[in-house]
Amino acid sequence: MDFDGVGRRDVLKYGGTVAATGFLAGCSTETADDPESSDTGSESESPGTENKTEVDPGSEADEDSESDSYTVEMAPVGEVEFDEPPETVTHYFPDYGDMAVALGQGDSIVAMGVVSRFHTDHYDELDDVSVDTESMTELYAEGGIDREIFFELDSDLNMIDPAWLTSNDFFGIDESDVEELRTRQAPFIGNTIFRRTDDWHDYEYYTLYEAFEKVAKVHQETERFTRLKTVHDELLDRVQSELPPEEDRPNALLTFAAADQPEAFYPYRVSDSGTNNKQYHDLGISDALAGTGIEGLSTTDRGQIDYETILGVDPDSILVRGHEGKSRQEFVDTVLAFMQEDDVASQLTAVQNEQVFRGGPIYPGPLHNLFLTERYAKLYFPETFSGELFDRDRVAAIVDGDA
Repeated sequence: MDFDGVGRRDVLKYGGTVAATGFLAGCSTETADDPESSDTGSESESPGTENKTEVDPGSEADEDSESDSYTVEMAPVGEVEFDEPPETVTHYFPDYGDMAVALGQGDSIVAMGVVSRFHTDHYDELDDVSVDTESMTELYAEGGIDREIFFELDSDLNMIDPAWLTSNDFFGIDESDVEELRTRQAPFIGNTIFRRTDDWHDYEYYTLYEAFEKVAKVHQETERFTRLKTVHDELLDRVQSELPPEEDRPNALLTFAAADQPEAFYPYRVSDSGTNNKQYHDLGISDALAGTGIEGLSTTDRGQIDYETILGVDPDSILVRGHEGKSRQEFVDTVLAFMQEDDVASQLTAVQNEQVFRGGPIYPGPLHNLFLTERYAKLYFPETFSGELFDRDRVAAIVDGDA
């Protein structure tokens, strides 16, 4: 392998406007007990804002009649120039992996940060849609990331926000490592979108579908993107037209606690505009922690809350992440059953009304989001929504390139 060139096979290259350190914000420390780095089983915008994104498939394709090359611009890296779509891609976040699958490019994924976080059960409901997670290399191992693994993978593109790698000290990756990988191995492109609570992320954020459109341009699959966005928009139009009045919608306490008998919880904020909360925003679920002074999980805030604290808030519902490997009934028989027997937890309104649910994955992509929107619409408003709220066959046909 030739490491002296500027990228792999000259397929991809950076635009000349990006400075080596221009994409890196201030670094901060994160502990290794982070739910986002140890989840092994699983894991304020107004409603409907993401279903109005305008689609302009050609807005960033710097193409002309003389060349097939094109550029994609995405913060924090800037412009990346492509001679052709990447055949192999190293990922960190499962949300971007789900985007690749949605675009019919699941086979391009060669690695994932933590493979067990890439929840794939929803593909079982889509005919002929699948992804081989067993073949994926795990980037995060033994408490960090060895930069040599990027050279060993030798992928065409690293679809990873480099600031995520350099701003979490436990990865062991610094700006010089990223620059060396960029110049000797393959370019980076990506943006950390799942949450918006990190101080170091002082550059542009994207909604789920804004990021999805960027990935579609990378893979030159804007037609699939447009068709899937239509499915998404139609689902939201239907659901939001039938939601009860705002005053009749519940609030939620969103937490992480992977144990079957949880006694302490990492709080998230439903009001956070990160894409992990999109389904709650779209359904008008409000933040039970609003005005309490309790902050959400971030790189620097690792605080936990107990049942006494939760009782002081007494939310209408509780969403517990870290249990995506369970069915609803398995969750009821373990986590909810434990809460019902606990002296303090049993006093909670949400526990008494059995409004305690799995909190969904931390890194949902566009296909996952369709199923999550349906799931929570039926859980929160069972008198209004039932059955399948979007056409699985239509989605599968789009992914497979048959529609």
